[in-house]
Parts: sequence; C-alpha cells; structure tokens
Amino acid sequence: MSGKVRESAAEAVAGIASGSTLAVGGFGLCGIPDALIGAIADTGASELEVFSNNCGVDDYGLGILLSAGRIARVTASYVGENKEFARQYLAGELEVELTPQGTLAERLRAGGAGIPAFYTPAGVGTPIGDGGLPWRYAPDGSVAVASPPKEIREFGGKRYVLEEGIVADFALVHAAVGDTEGNLVFEKSALNFNPLAAMAGRVTIAQVERLVEPGELDPGSVHLPGVFVQRIVESGQQDKRIEKRTVRQEVPA
Repeated sequence: MSGKVRESAAEAVAGIASGSTLAVGGFGLCGIPDALIGAIADTGASELEVFSNNCGVDDYGLGILLSAGRIARVTASYVGENKEFARQYLAGELEVELTPQGTLAERLRAGGAGIPAFYTPAGVGTPIGDGGLPWRYAPDGSVAVASPPKEIREFGGKRYVLEEGIVADFALVHAAVGDTEGNLVFEKSALNFNPLAAMAGRVTIAQVERLVEPGELDPGSVHLPGVFVQRIVESGQQDKRIEKRTVRQEVPA
C-alpha cells in the first residue's frame, strides 16, 4: 500500500500544531472535510489561521473549531450561516479577511501554481483595494486592525488591484473517490474549492469516501493528480448536510 495512506483521520492530521495555516475545501456544507476537521478538534491545536470559502455552521464543519475557540483568523468570501462567527468577529475575538469569491479561488490556485501575486479588476475602487475593511474589532466596537491599501496598476486603460497567492501549511479536502497514490475525483459542487485548496497546501490531506487501488480510476476522470496529495484516508460515506432547507408550501387545490 502507498506510503500516503493513513489508517485514521487522527493519524492523517498528525503534526497540525497550534498556529498552523489551513486551506480547507468545500462549498457551503458540500464536500467539506468533516472527518479531518473533527480529528483536529480532538487535538490541542489552536490559534489556527484558515483559508476557506466559508466557515461552516455553528455545529458542523469549521464551525466546530470556531465554537471551541481554536481559530484565530479566517480568510473567506461568505460567512452568513454562522452566528458564532458573527459574535466572535464583532466581539474582537476573531480576525476576518473578507475577499471576493473569485479572488479567493484564484489566490489559492496561484499559490499552488507557484505564482506569488496577480492583478484583478475585482475590488478596484472599493475598500478591498483602497483599504479600511475591519479585520479585527476591539472589545469596545472600534476597529483595532483594518485592511491596508493594495497596489493598483493600470493595464490597457483599466485599473487592477494586486492580490497575493495563498500557500498554507496544510490543506484539508474531501473527495468522492481517491486511489492510494492520491489521485482524486470530486463530485458535483465539491469541485468548488477542493482542488484549489489542495493545490495551496504544503502538506495536503485528503479524506475520501471510497479508496481504490492505482489503475482503477479512469485517468480522464481524475480532477486532481496525486502529486498534490501527501496523505489520504478513507472516511466512508459523508453525512449530506443542508445549510438552509427551503420547502415550497403546499398550494390548496
């Protein structure tokens, strides 16, 4: 068996220490590495810095680490489903860097591709580019740390803002299928951010619902090659949670 395979989620996350930076895949609650997050919650790691599209909900996903006070800083594009997140942010307990969703995706991809920075039109003429976004509040409600202004350059008569690529100490991702060499196949919306987060990690840890031997995957179906994955663990069928269930009311006949 490949040296990448770990027998448990706890073994897979070994070495994630306090102060580590984590790139975490998933989109809402779809395709999040829940088993790996749960394993980290069972360790003593704290003061974590997280790069993720969102931060789970109060009792699931990254929300588990957040509620336990284990996350010190979050870079995300959407945080609207987590009340504890809002409470910590407004109370000055959590530092938050909000970034446009497409920019976050490209920052992860760039970091994984060895590109230190890039220019984008998203955020020009707003606090994203001009600075002043509250990253951390003080307990009295004043802004303790604000975002700095970013470099602006003009190309072809249009203005662009400089954004830096993201490289994290560890990446945590969830895939539907993976082989023992780390080649991964993602399902539907789980393709959002999981491959990008995986690329951005110096050490990438993948949980897979089904682990197969090399050669069982059609090469054309592989979404992420194993060169990006250092550890892999079979986590089994994932609990399919829904963030917000909306049901159409029955219309009287």
